[in-house]
Amino acid sequence: MRAAREIFSELGYDAATFQAIAVRADLTRPAINHYFSSKRVLWAEVVEQTYASVVGVGIARAHEQTSLLNRLMAFLSVATQVDTDDRSAAAFLVTSVLESQRHPELADDDHDSLTNSRAFVSWAVNDAVARGELSADTDVNHLVEMLVAVVWGMGFYAGFVGDRSDFGAVMHKLELLLANKLWNLGE
Repeated sequence: MRAAREIFSELGYDAATFQAIAVRADLTRPAINHYFSSKRVLWAEVVEQTYASVVGVGIARAHEQTSLLNRLMAFLSVATQVDTDDRSAAAFLVTSVLESQRHPELADDDHDSLTNSRAFVSWAVNDAVARGELSADTDVNHLVEMLVAVVWGMGFYAGFVGDRSDFGAVMHKLELLLANKLWNLGE
């Protein structure tokens, strides 16, 4: 599965082949065909497993927290819990969102990472408003979209841009920023 995540992330759905995945996994192409009858079936399995191990776990961890900031950081921290040499989960999640735009037939409503992360952020923000953590006049829709952009931007950074050794420090700076602990504005 890791080899498939890596190849799909690096090449995209159209260019990924069973042969490239087999080479990366140190298997034969027929061995992959034995378990997956088509690239679309393999794609769906990678989507389901990656969603469960990242988005599903992130949402579950976030539900254990009580503040908006802690919920967001718990959700994001799942990306930092994976093997330091394996950026494929974060990269694949970003790729899967892009590919589902290019190929709507690849979309999986049950494992749609963007839709489900947006629903999670919406729940967390609405709960923060209801508990008085955010003001009652908060523009929830735009705040949710901004936070979704931040979450997916961090996913892009974790999967494609940043060095995994720096990701923890970047997450810490985001946490300080969201907690309003980075600003030192004069009066």
